[in-house]
Order: sequence, then C-alpha cells, then structure tokens
Amino acid sequence: MSRAATLALLETYYAAFNAGDWNGMLACLADDVAHDINQGSRQVGKDTFATFLGHMERCYKERLEDIVLMASEDGSRAAAEFVVHGSYLATDEGLPEAAGQTYVLPAGAFLAIEGGKITRLTMYYNLADWTAQVVGA
Repeated sequence: MSRAATLALLETYYAAFNAGDWNGMLACLADDVAHDINQGSRQVGKDTFATFLGHMERCYKERLEDIVLMASEDGSRAAAEFVVHGSYLATDEGLPEAAGQTYVLPAGAFLAIEGGKITRLTMYYNLADWTAQVVGA
C-alpha cells in the first residue's frame, strides 16, 4: 500500500470517528485488528473493537480536532496526532464519577496497515491530565 493510500485510509477512519459512524470506522479495520488501549490491555478482533466503541459511546462524547496524519513511505506504518474535545457522560469503571464534565486532551495513535486495512491501533494520551480535568471540572 502506498503512503498516499494509507493517508487516505486514515482520513476515512478519523472522519468516520468524528461523524459517529462506527460502521465506517469498522470498515477500515482488519478482521483481526489489534487494539492497544491506553494504559490497558490489547484487544483483538473487529467484533471486540465494535464492543469497545459501544462502551465509549455510552461513557463519552468526543470529537477530534487538529488532526495530523503521518505515514511511512511504504504505507505500512502510520501515526496520528490530534486533540480530543470530549464530554464524560457516564462513569467508566475505575475512573472518577461522570457528571458531564468536558475535557480537551492531546492524544495520538500508532497504526500498522496491511492489505488496505488497519491491523494495529495503539492509543496514547495522558490519563493523569484527563483525570485532573474531570475531577477539577
């Protein structure tokens, strides 16, 4: 896959995220996608990712701004940097109580691409920063 094709795939994926189009996001993923959750475990499979999206939709309302996409020359590796603008809608297990708090959080992702699909998605953000924003809100 070329660098340009990988960047187009990521543009489609993140546009679907911002549109709340979970099926559009899932269409960009390989069936055996590996999802490394920030400060959490690895989950494998498109069905597992769909379950994750349902959980996220229940607990958070987010949109991404200032998205910057990067890809290797051969298109096999990519990265995305963005700012998450969100609302904390329902208490997520192990996290502070939700009361509609808002947050603005820099974040990033590292991705592997194979056969025109995302095969790995590794997320990073500063959980301490997020926690300080929702506790102090």
